[in-house]
Amino acid sequence: MRIAVFGAGAWGTALALAFARGHQVVLWSRESAEIAALRADGENRRYLPGIPIPTELELTDSLPEAAKADLHLVVTPLAGLRDTARALRAAAPGTPLLWACKGLEAGTAKLPHQIVAEELGEDAPCGVLTGPSFAAEVAKGLPAAVTVAARDIGFARHWVQALHNNRLRLYANDDLVGAEVGGAVKNVMAIAAGVADGMGFGLNARAALITRGLAEITRLGVELGARRDTFMGLAGLGDLVLTCTGDLSRNRRVGLMLAEGKTLPDILAALGHVAEGVSTTHEVAALAGRLGVDMPITLAVDGVLNGTVSARDAVEQLLARDPKQE
Repeated sequence: MRIAVFGAGAWGTALALAFARGHQVVLWSRESAEIAALRADGENRRYLPGIPIPTELELTDSLPEAAKADLHLVVTPLAGLRDTARALRAAAPGTPLLWACKGLEAGTAKLPHQIVAEELGEDAPCGVLTGPSFAAEVAKGLPAAVTVAARDIGFARHWVQALHNNRLRLYANDDLVGAEVGGAVKNVMAIAAGVADGMGFGLNARAALITRGLAEITRLGVELGARRDTFMGLAGLGDLVLTCTGDLSRNRRVGLMLAEGKTLPDILAALGHVAEGVSTTHEVAALAGRLGVDMPITLAVDGVLNGTVSARDAVEQLLARDPKQE
């Protein structure tokens, strides 16, 4: 099987490496210089230094050439999903599509499947690949488990069987909305967890924040039509725990640096990677407001990111909230 991976960042490269262990894979980047560097260095020195790229993994900056595949896997930042889907519709219409983008579109608060439906049509064969997975570990071949979610459970099951291996285990799910909400909002909670850790509030506070964060994610997801049990699985609790506690989490690192008093522009410059939670937070907060969903942690993170409240004051305000029934 030939798989085309669109996006040569950390996660795109990691998935290309993972699937190249059993399939023919082509990795695409729109940047010719990036592809040239991957070829010259034999590794993704910027995002995954020290992890070799096998010679059999094809590298290209030609989207029409890459699109000649049995499966399209879009692993761009969410901001690039719409343009990439549109280009793929022109280059190879009808090809099955998976995306590994997480977040809500800036300005519209649309989930990835809504973006894809607008570009490829409501009946396009497609789904999301999501779950608790750090790129560096997947690239090294360390074990991980993720979810393929699609409205058509037959589509999800097919690609789980096709892509599953003993290092990257895949599970099928038909709750597309729930899987995407879990993947998007966990990044917001990871920023909050980083702030709490950076303030030295301890492990008890982190556990409370993760638990109450899961409650917020679930409330929003159910309001949008998701199933509650999805948030107990890989795309919900699994991804949330990893991102809130793992030192490889970019969004958690944003929170840690906010707690140090660093400015957001300086933080993003230091990261060198996209932290989707930064742009997602405002969209989630706005969406929750429109829907009347109570999301105090999200609102606190939004206040810190937009500069209306300090990190310490935001945490103190959360702690001072009136007690409620769980």
